[in-house]
Amino acid sequence: MNHIAEFVKARRKQLGLTQEEFADKAGVALTVIRKIEQGKENLSLLKVNQVLSMFGHVLTPITEKDAKRDSEV
Repeated sequence: MNHIAEFVKARRKQLGLTQEEFADKAGVALTVIRKIEQGKENLSLLKVNQVLSMFGHVLTPITEKDAKRDSEV
């Protein structure tokens, strides 16, 4: 989760937004932004994707098939 935390924090700062301003623009609670930037692991994928969609990104669940394919590479 640290990569996501670093990405969101860096991009938010590039935009010159406070956590509160960014939360408003992303349509999530301030606590969601704080938890993401702190690298908390118990976050809703829906909420994380709401935030990441601000930068044109989303996360998808990894299937067993995906995990096997990645381990073969």
